[in-house]
Amino acid sequence: MTLPVVFRRRFQDDLGAGFDWYEEQRSGLGEEFLSAVQATLRSIAQFPEMFVFIHRDVRRAIVSRFPFAVFYVVESRRVVVLRVLHTARDPKIWPRIGRRAR
Repeated sequence: MTLPVVFRRRFQDDLGAGFDWYEEQRSGLGEEFLSAVQATLRSIAQFPEMFVFIHRDVRRAIVSRFPFAVFYVVESRRVVVLRVLHTARDPKIWPRIGRRAR
C-alpha cells in the first residue's frame, strides 16, 4: 500500500541545507544526497510501517550512503515527513524536533 507523502516546511529547509553542504564539498554530491533521500522517501511511501518508532508515533528511516535520517509519522491516509537530520545530532532532541514541526 503506497500512501501519499506530505512534507513539513522544516523538512524542505533541512533538505536544502544538506544539499548545499554536500555541493560545497564536491560538485554533484548534493545531487547524490537528494537521490538517496528520494529513495528513502519512496521506501517510506511504499512501506510506511517498516521503520522503527523513535518516540511515540514518530518513526525514523536511515538514508543510504549519507549520515542522515528521515523522521515522519504515519496517519490514516498519508505520511507526514517532519525532518531530515544528520545522525550526529543529539538523539535527545529528535522527538522534540518532530513534535514541534507538526
